[in-house]
Amino acid sequence: MVVVTGLLDRFAEVGDPRRTGWVDHPVAAVLALCAGAVVAGMRSFTAIAGWVADVPADLLAAVYARCGGDSHRLRARLRAPSKGTIWRVVTGVDAAAVDAAIGAWLLDRASENDGENDAAQACVSDGLVALSVDGKTVRGAKDVEGNQVHLLAAMTHQQGLVVAQTEVGAKTNEIPMLPVLLDGVDITGMVILADALHTQRATATYLNQRGAEFCFCVKENQPTLFAALDTLPWTATPIAYRQVDRGHGRITTRTIQVLPAPEDLPFPYVDQVFLIERYIHNLDGTLASAAAALGITSLTSGRAGGEHLAGLVRHHWGIESLHWLRDTLYREDHSTIRTRSGPRIMAALRNLAIGALRLAGRTNITEATRWANRRPDRPFTILGITT
Repeated sequence: MVVVTGLLDRFAEVGDPRRTGWVDHPVAAVLALCAGAVVAGMRSFTAIAGWVADVPADLLAAVYARCGGDSHRLRARLRAPSKGTIWRVVTGVDAAAVDAAIGAWLLDRASENDGENDAAQACVSDGLVALSVDGKTVRGAKDVEGNQVHLLAAMTHQQGLVVAQTEVGAKTNEIPMLPVLLDGVDITGMVILADALHTQRATATYLNQRGAEFCFCVKENQPTLFAALDTLPWTATPIAYRQVDRGHGRITTRTIQVLPAPEDLPFPYVDQVFLIERYIHNLDGTLASAAAALGITSLTSGRAGGEHLAGLVRHHWGIESLHWLRDTLYREDHSTIRTRSGPRIMAALRNLAIGALRLAGRTNITEATRWANRRPDRPFTILGITT
């Protein structure tokens, strides 16, 4: 059995809050076993501990052999960690360090899949690296004051990998946390997409200083900017790109119009502005719904024309599919794990499982999870721990 140490090496960088003189189960091994359990669809500490207890001895040995330590504890390490040990690790380790380890591993693995040395190449769409930023509330995770855990994540467009995640505290909101989220990621040359909440001058300045581009929707939370865009001559502007899709008993038509940014636009670093419209018709031709969205981008027309901008905006909402998977497959909103770093690390392990399955070429994550659960070695192979 060939052991690949990439994920274990990343987890080994996470500090251990326990008294190390009494530790039989290294943090890296416990996190790797928990990750395998989540790939197999386990949702709670009880389920994770039960799955880990059934891992064959040779697989346990393969994991622990790469974690180093004192040889006199080898016998103890061939026993699976208890539920109490799993709980202490998952709720006690540094959640930011776990998120960083998982994000770095996913990018490294994506780079290996693409046969490139530059990890960012794994996220390229038409030569442009795109990251979507969006938040999600873990509704079942409430503290003693009733505050719910809210997490902000950045996901690649092409493969749907969460490369960064941070917690938004109860006394703040997503806006000031976007720089915190991205500070640990090399975003040079990337384009960052976020919903209208993040259409902020300070955010645009931060991204510009980091060497990144942006593509934001504009709504009434920026009334002066919205009014400036709304009064532009859209009726006289030709459609730059049109897409028509048929399916699910309806016809969906999407269009985008693009204009150079006015010189007096009250927002920095904008090069192009756009209007996206979506019309949904029933098969008999009756209009079922219509929607429009204004937007701004620092991308030049040479880097992103109408078709490319439309694709970027549409793929941005792919991060919602990640949230949907975490809620439906892992029942995240029903989870009552709430102690210390527990909710965030469990969310990180779910992001890792989904990303690893996608990197393995699996598009139906629910079916892939069932497939992984049928054999105890499959989750470890998916995670690159054993091959």
